[in-house]
Amino acid sequence: MDNEKVFAMPFSKVYPLLLAKAERKGRTREEVYAVTTWLTGYTAADLERFLESDLSYGDFFRNAPCLNKNCALIRGSVCGVKVETIEDPLLQKIRYLDKLVDELAKGKTMDKILRK
Repeated sequence: MDNEKVFAMPFSKVYPLLLAKAERKGRTREEVYAVTTWLTGYTAADLERFLESDLSYGDFFRNAPCLNKNCALIRGSVCGVKVETIEDPLLQKIRYLDKLVDELAKGKTMDKILRK
């Protein structure tokens, strides 16, 4: 899929898919919110508001208040691509969140996921 198409997708359509993936594996909405807020600097209230808006997925990451300084510690593959090798900074941020949710779904502890 073309990166611009991914960036233009509505946050309110993409984020529920991440929530559902984690919840299918026994994780909670609060845990997904925790990894998202850790990565982006948004609050849970912000996430709730964005789910009711027409914000694009790209703008969600472009406007993130404070990308976590430890996000560079996120390593591994998402869809067969190593997140640390992604050259487009915006796509890399998107894949960081994908990777965090994957780690949640695989049962990793929150301390490991949040690189503590």
